[in-house]
Amino acid sequence: MRAVAKAALAVTLAAGTGALAAPAAHAAPAAPAAVTAASPYQHGPDPTEALIESARGPYSTSQTAVSSLSVTGFGGGVIYYPTTTSEGTFGAIAISPGFTATWSSLDWLGPRLASHGFVVFGIETNTLLDQPDSRGSQLLAALDYLTQRSSVRSRVDASRLAVAGHSMGGGGTLEAAKDRPSLKAAIPIAPWNLDTTWPEVRTPTLIIGGQSDAVAPVATHSIPFYLTLSNTPEKAYMELRGASHFFPQTSNTTMAKYMISWMKRFIDDDTRYSQFLCPAPNDLTISDYRDTCPV
Repeated sequence: MRAVAKAALAVTLAAGTGALAAPAAHAAPAAPAAVTAASPYQHGPDPTEALIESARGPYSTSQTAVSSLSVTGFGGGVIYYPTTTSEGTFGAIAISPGFTATWSSLDWLGPRLASHGFVVFGIETNTLLDQPDSRGSQLLAALDYLTQRSSVRSRVDASRLAVAGHSMGGGGTLEAAKDRPSLKAAIPIAPWNLDTTWPEVRTPTLIIGGQSDAVAPVATHSIPFYLTLSNTPEKAYMELRGASHFFPQTSNTTMAKYMISWMKRFIDDDTRYSQFLCPAPNDLTISDYRDTCPV
């Protein structure tokens, strides 16, 4: 992606130089450069660093609890959504907690992500001990419920869905992306999975790891997962400096900032957010960043 962009720029500059050096005496005016149309799914104001680092985005949000008794295939949870009904439907993301954890361990993420124009479904799992393959199936079951039966289904664009999760929920995120290639984005966070190769995944994937993770060490989990994502159209690996396995369980600005940017870029096809992903960010809180430089 980076090389293509540079090549295009070189061609443009070369053409412009030639035109200046030898203009035709009576040549017709050059046609204006084509303007790339904004994505039809683009929501919200032009992004700034301050906007995506803030605790809340531009949208007011509400939430609704989903009882485990009213669903099948997963354990219920909480749905967060923008309150506006004037901007059409929004993309959605289902998020799974990790081994022995409940959604409350990640619930700061719900309103934060929803306030940037997404419907967010923080799920409870069937049991606290569910393994990654089960969590992946549960994430997909939650998305099906969200788009087909939930009280907010009319607010969701069923063609623009994504998954995320922490620890075994992060391993489940990769499982879900493998099983449903139509997903627009996947964000495994400190992911744990005994399967370390993921060539089956064809979803744009951002993996977030912790430099000091002793439960799912990045050397044996996040980095091998990233390196084997050989068939994704875009991928990135972000490692948080000094972070333990449990960094997602408290409010984390760097994590939220790049989750928002990735979701905006791939769920909403909003290229205004490419600037935060390419070139690679140089935040002091990031110890390692690798990517295919989406533009």
